[in-house]
Amino acid sequence: MTTQPIKVLQFICPTGFYGAERWILALARYLEPEKVQCDLAVTLESNTQDLELVKQYKKLGLKTFEVPMKNKFDLAVIDRMVELVKREGYTVIHTHGYKSDIIGVRVAKKAGIRCVVTPHGFENAKDFKLRAFIWLGCQAMKFAQVVAPLSKALCDDVLRMGVKPNKLEYIQNGVDLSEVEAQRQQDNPLKSSGNAKRIGFIGQMISRKNIFDILDIFNDLAAKYPEITLSLLGDGDQRAELEAYTHKLQYKDRIEFLGFRDDRLELLQSFDLFVMTSTLEGIPRCLMEATAMGIPVAAYNIAGIDQLIQHQQSGLLAKLGDKHTLTEYWETLLFDQALATQYADAARTFVYENYSGKRMAQEYYDLFVKMENGQFD
Repeated sequence: MTTQPIKVLQFICPTGFYGAERWILALARYLEPEKVQCDLAVTLESNTQDLELVKQYKKLGLKTFEVPMKNKFDLAVIDRMVELVKREGYTVIHTHGYKSDIIGVRVAKKAGIRCVVTPHGFENAKDFKLRAFIWLGCQAMKFAQVVAPLSKALCDDVLRMGVKPNKLEYIQNGVDLSEVEAQRQQDNPLKSSGNAKRIGFIGQMISRKNIFDILDIFNDLAAKYPEITLSLLGDGDQRAELEAYTHKLQYKDRIEFLGFRDDRLELLQSFDLFVMTSTLEGIPRCLMEATAMGIPVAAYNIAGIDQLIQHQQSGLLAKLGDKHTLTEYWETLLFDQALATQYADAARTFVYENYSGKRMAQEYYDLFVKMENGQFD
């Protein structure tokens, strides 16, 4: 049993303040500081100034480090990270995302410490350069001491990628829902009334989120219901393309792109329906927050989402790509209030019972102890 806190460095090359970034924050909030010193390092590029993750992490009273990169592929960052690790005395580096996995595994080897990789989901990108980069990230995972996916589906994925079973440690996803619960107790002036209905999505605007299907389904349904609107929160590589596509739609004036918002949870609370059309997911944090807020859900039935929503028990799930059926499900949950409430209550109960941030943090502490004791060497 260790007498001093285990010194762990969380490491990410952030893309905003989305699922992975919020997940790191939740883990740090629930880890007991007398057991684990859980600090944060982020890479700092020209487009990553004033990071929200860093701001929120500092509020926890934990150390943060911003490591500059001259460009997206500045490999000199490895030596900067090694110097940081040695100076601060970290014994474990915990990485999140393709780029941080590639860098973090090399840092761990050069610094003589251990590395745990947590995959948050895999991108089915079409761009050749991005696909090559993702492939490199997946190869890097094989050289970590531990790979700890967030879902059983992700466990299957990393095994197919060649990670050895003895390196695999499944720790089910968990989130900090205290902010959601606090918002849920508040009156919300944004909440619609009467026939007015707000449909919403929160998340990254990237290819695997398949937001084009959300736009198509809304445009079809908007022709029938003149008082429904669509709110899209988040940002990402596809945002400009999505906005350009929206301008071609008949009911574009009822679609809003809100970007990253500090009042994200207040807006979430105002939704009458939370929608997803992803083609690939881990266990989406945005969906956990929506169910915890008590918002009914309609989505495609894919791995990850099916761990949070059971069809016709806690939401409605259509076959991947079946926009016609999903349109019907949107309509049902928007206008059958009794059924929508029944499903939303069941989903809320499930997420609170199964996805506790406190439980997740305890399991990670146990993992860090095992790593310190050399059980994965």
